[in-house]
Amino acid sequence: MKDGELDSVDRHILYYLQQDARATSSTDIAEKLGLSSSTVRTRLNKLEDSGIIRGYHVDIDYDLAGYPLYTKIICTAPVPDRDALANRARDIRGVTAVREIMTGERNVYVNAIGRNHDDLNRISKELDSMGLKIADEQLIRDEFICPYQGFLDEDEEAGLSGADGDA
Repeated sequence: MKDGELDSVDRHILYYLQQDARATSSTDIAEKLGLSSSTVRTRLNKLEDSGIIRGYHVDIDYDLAGYPLYTKIICTAPVPDRDALANRARDIRGVTAVREIMTGERNVYVNAIGRNHDDLNRISKELDSMGLKIADEQLIRDEFICPYQGFLDEDEEAGLSGADGDA
């Protein structure tokens, strides 16, 4: 497997894992693809070793977990410091994700949660004190994660719909 050159089997494995990695075993994927479990496990190991699969993450409903406020804080960092500041932002208590943007002034996006507005204010102040200029703050109602359909071409996607009984 070369960088960026996934074959149909690899793309299908990624597609099925994105649907529900915890409840999807190599045996489940093997059955859907007509392969052996060991073949799928070998492919999974290669996808992990190459860094394509970076990890398996839990999808938490922070509201139900006692953190009803979810915000996206849009920041501006000096370009030479952007990478370092984005990495430092990850260490702030309440920060759940950081995105480094390659274009424009608004070049660091920080997702954060809090129990109350004081939590969110603290996070904003910490970001500001480390050198990130706050450009905007957006209070998020909800966010939904979904599998990337692009791992499958139209024929493969149509075949999966028919095979799963979704057609």
